[in-house]
Amino acid sequence: MRLRVLATLAIAALLSITLVSNAHADAFRYWGYFQWSDGEWTFAPTGPADTVPADGALEGWRLAVGDTSSTRLPRTGDVFDEICAAATADDDEKRVAVVIDYGTTDDAPDGETPPDARGACAVVPQDASGADVLTAVAEVRFDQGMACGLDGYPATECSSQVDGAAPTDDGEDVTLVLPADAADADVDDPDSETTSDDNRAVALTIGLAIIVLIATGAILQARRSRRR
Repeated sequence: MRLRVLATLAIAALLSITLVSNAHADAFRYWGYFQWSDGEWTFAPTGPADTVPADGALEGWRLAVGDTSSTRLPRTGDVFDEICAAATADDDEKRVAVVIDYGTTDDAPDGETPPDARGACAVVPQDASGADVLTAVAEVRFDQGMACGLDGYPATECSSQVDGAAPTDDGEDVTLVLPADAADADVDDPDSETTSDDNRAVALTIGLAIIVLIATGAILQARRSRRR
């Protein structure tokens, strides 16, 4: 009897250890907040609302599926100059470069596709927090102080638990889309050219119709004059 009790307790203990291990292995999809320091990305020790980045800082945001044993970093190097070289700040302002890495398709919620990673330069007051910096360059959906969605991605969820382990492939380094690149893309957009061509065609049609009306009116007026 005593052996049976000991065996039962041993099995219960083993199950408890297994459950705890599985709980620790749970993965979550969330936006991680990082700073570039000493030549590498490091996880921010405090939240964005409690962080005041200095002038010249490089901040990073990465959406990824991760667990307690993995940290998925923004997929760039030191890109401050690439992002903020053309920006200027007054004496009471600072420049903070921001990398927004929307992650890989493996990190994406079902039915959603990650946008291209981008960079933006925030010119903000000297006392601006990391949250202020982020909202200066992106549309942010907050929930209880947590950044849940950047630029509408993900659409609805917030730090959701994910079935299975975190991906092991972090993906290749990314080339950031910068504001100037986005402006060029708008200018070169084939749809924009099509719309412009359509507008010209409509204007030409209206112009020809006006000419026809004027000519018809002149002919009718001339006929009336002859009859008189």
